[in-house]
Amino acid sequence: MTANTNAVALVGCTGLVGSQILAALQGVSKKPTIHAIARRELPSPSSSPPSTVKAVVEADSSKWPRLFNGLTPPPKAFLSALGTTRGQAGSFEAQRAIDYDLNLSLARAAKESGVETYVLISSAGVSTTAPFPYPKMKAELEEAIKGLDFPYTVIVKPGLLVGKRSDTRLAEAPLRYIAKGMGLVSKTWLTDWWAQDVDVIGRAAVGAGIECMEGRREKGIWIVDQKEIIRIGRKESKDNP
Repeated sequence: MTANTNAVALVGCTGLVGSQILAALQGVSKKPTIHAIARRELPSPSSSPPSTVKAVVEADSSKWPRLFNGLTPPPKAFLSALGTTRGQAGSFEAQRAIDYDLNLSLARAAKESGVETYVLISSAGVSTTAPFPYPKMKAELEEAIKGLDFPYTVIVKPGLLVGKRSDTRLAEAPLRYIAKGMGLVSKTWLTDWWAQDVDVIGRAAVGAGIECMEGRREKGIWIVDQKEIIRIGRKESKDNP
């Protein structure tokens, strides 16, 4: 990958997709400074000079939005893979405080600090009229982010995430095993339309963000659906084996 930028910011960098975004950012050839905002210290990067990853550690996530104005060099792009589960949070209200409220507060702070490219990891199949609270909340966040009018807004909408989770999601586990099995048979048509590997999603998020940062996309809102995740993510993999 190549990019004419000197800094990006990332939240959710210890999660399933966020960790892959962090790895993909470390593969950017011009080595931008990566402000990785997290509650705890990050593992030492194995393939990147330590100076490219600046861990911004703050255990109180409610303070994260206030960190943006102090990031040096100031980020030109902000990527969010922030999210939790109802089980981890303890209730849906607590989950919404992170998945919606904190995400939106961070996006507003990023806009106010001068960020031009915003990349959100969302989900396929969400709707503001959904009968279930989680997909409705995800769709409401998308709409709120669009309303902030970043010069470039990228919303990445994967299907089922295929990768090793540190947390247990019993409802998803059987589907994930099926997706992995199908993927061993055919990567091209058995799974791509409903499940994507997290490393592909991570590379797609970074690749889409860089296209915007380099001015290779028109300004506005770009919805990166599952088909485009595969196209961008696998292209980045070939370009950066």
